[in-house]
Amino acid sequence: MLFNSLDFAVFLPLVFFAYWAIPGSRIRWQNALLLAASYVFYGWWDWRFLALLAGSSAVDYLVGRALGRTQDPGRRRVWLGLSLLVNLGVLFTFKYFGFFADAFASAFTFLGYRPGGSTLSIVLPVGISFYTFQTLSYTIDVYRRTLPPARDAVAFFAFVGFFPQLVAGPIERAGQLLPQFGHRRVFSYADGLLGVQLFCWGLFKKVVVADSCGRIVDLVFADYSDYSGSTLLLGAVLFSFQIYGDFSGYSDMALGTARLFGFRLQTNFAYPYFARDIGEFWRRWHISLTRWFRDYLYIPLGGSRMGLRITVRNVFVVFLVSGLWHGANWTFIVWGLIHFVLYLPLLLRGRNRRFLGPAAPGRWWPGPVDTIRMGLAFGAVTLAWVVFRSPTLGAAAAYLTRIFTTDPFAVPYVYGVGKVQAALCLLSVGALLLTEWLGREGDYPLLPVRSCRPRIAWAVCFLLAVAVLLLGQQEQAFIYFQF
Repeated sequence: MLFNSLDFAVFLPLVFFAYWAIPGSRIRWQNALLLAASYVFYGWWDWRFLALLAGSSAVDYLVGRALGRTQDPGRRRVWLGLSLLVNLGVLFTFKYFGFFADAFASAFTFLGYRPGGSTLSIVLPVGISFYTFQTLSYTIDVYRRTLPPARDAVAFFAFVGFFPQLVAGPIERAGQLLPQFGHRRVFSYADGLLGVQLFCWGLFKKVVVADSCGRIVDLVFADYSDYSGSTLLLGAVLFSFQIYGDFSGYSDMALGTARLFGFRLQTNFAYPYFARDIGEFWRRWHISLTRWFRDYLYIPLGGSRMGLRITVRNVFVVFLVSGLWHGANWTFIVWGLIHFVLYLPLLLRGRNRRFLGPAAPGRWWPGPVDTIRMGLAFGAVTLAWVVFRSPTLGAAAAYLTRIFTTDPFAVPYVYGVGKVQAALCLLSVGALLLTEWLGREGDYPLLPVRSCRPRIAWAVCFLLAVAVLLLGQQEQAFIYFQF
């Protein structure tokens, strides 16, 4: 079920009113309703994948209970290994088996031997990378004794399957989200208003910004050999805003929906295109995944405690795995390595944490130096997105080459795109940038509106909803559903 669908427009109010009709003292009943609603939400795509979701939840719930009962280090390692084996095994089978099988076959073909057989074509379950990492963080934290094992199976299953963030994050830590299923929840008007604002803003970013950019991006990338370098550059820039509006829009809708039910999720994006270098970009982009890799991969490998050489190695591994996490394609792996190359000079010079606050705090506009820094960072990220978006490395190389060699200063033109459509796309991107720039010092871009009178806040929500209805097209799936 898509957030931007009529199905969800019916589903959400029904669940909302049924949920709050249950007295706040009946926490278990509220959790049971959320669990049932989450399974309906996820099963809307393909009910057969519910078995994977339930199976992953059951394994980690039982492993957590077993870890809580034993103090023997050897047995604890066995239980943790079982969780890792099951979760990563399922993820590997559904997401990476075909990729590695093809790579294996290609290696033997290069050596002159052509292996027989064919690769299985396996459908990728929606959101499997997200909920797999979420359940793994639970068992690892219980193993480390930083989190007590869950005793309430209904609460734990609801935590894993919580429908607002189930299929595309944020990747919530059990220590942050799971206890909320055990607390009494009472409806708050302030939280409800913020939830509606976040949802409307996220829906605007997805339906108006991302989808309008996406229609042009698809045309450009499909026939990149027919376009000038300036048009290809425009396509790359618009893809940057498409993927940001799409993914951060989902995250905003997830945060807003969770607020409507009395839950608080972590912010997943913090104005990444206002970053002044690649280090700051990665502190602001897909924050929940970045923190997951930091705590469960980078630090266990030694982090920055064992000298510069080991630190560089650990950062390399994180970027490599980050690329692979996005999909079973060499383009994602190379995309991760490109970001490693961009990040490495900052790391070697000890300047990777130079920018920790917002750009131009307290000012309307950035200064010349910050403007250049943001432009260079955005340009580097945009060119890397070309590799991410392309179907093959060859196509990515050809696309990037043509940007700089084929009429780079011509007036951009995309066949089949009218002036009105192009203008609406550019205006929506401008509205996104202006809104987020004005709100960049807060947790949410519409936070200043929330501090005004409620009528103004509701009026903004109404205007966003009207823009979605007037400018939105047919339902478009979210880009990160495939990851």
